[in-house]
Amino acid sequence: MVIKQLSVFLQNELGRLEEVTDILYKSDINISALSIAETAEYGILRMIVSDIEKAADALKKEEFNVKISDVICVESPDVPGELHKILQILSGNGINLSYMYGYSNGGTARLIMKVSDPEKAILLLK
Repeated sequence: MVIKQLSVFLQNELGRLEEVTDILYKSDINISALSIAETAEYGILRMIVSDIEKAADALKKEEFNVKISDVICVESPDVPGELHKILQILSGNGINLSYMYGYSNGGTARLIMKVSDPEKAILLLK
């Protein structure tokens, strides 16, 4: 399914991530998935949250730079080769994968993927 993801650009400084989680906690927003990509100077925090608009507004109010984007969430069996099959389908149909993060639990893997054509990717992976 296509879902909304919140990206927050953070300086790579002590306490910056804690500031974000504090703002979300005080706004009663749950984080269901996250990923952090970092460099020496800054990081990109990507999150799936319970209320994307409320989260974005709360963070913008505190002068964080945020962006909302479409990503897809793919569920598959948590067995060897399933990710490879998914990637073959996407690349075989001209869909570029920019990044992904995920987890598995109870025999099911859930992958959050930023792809060049979310709607087409969902149709192909059904």
